[in-house]
Amino acid sequence: MGRMVGKRMGKSMDIEEKYVGEKLILKVKGRLDSVTAPQMEEVVSRILESTEELVVDFAELEYISSAGLRVLLNVHKKMEMKEGRMAVTGAGQEVREVFVITGFSEILHME
Repeated sequence: MGRMVGKRMGKSMDIEEKYVGEKLILKVKGRLDSVTAPQMEEVVSRILESTEELVVDFAELEYISSAGLRVLLNVHKKMEMKEGRMAVTGAGQEVREVFVITGFSEILHME
């Protein structure tokens, strides 16, 4: 089973961190926008060096802006540079449409 590492609560976004074996799952709830993107960057920069497999669970993400997309792109690039794996899971229809329209569905591994 996984172990809970931490939970960060922001103004309109919560992030739960949980390890399942070597895989880190970030469960993002709420809105990932210009207000909350720095919070996401902080969490990711802290854990990225020690993480080989990252899953970003967007099942409870309501909205993502260009600032949120930028954070994801930066994380994706860093994971590729270290030959790690990153996947985005659970994105609802509206969030998935943003990924398709912007071309991010072709860049990121979506499950």
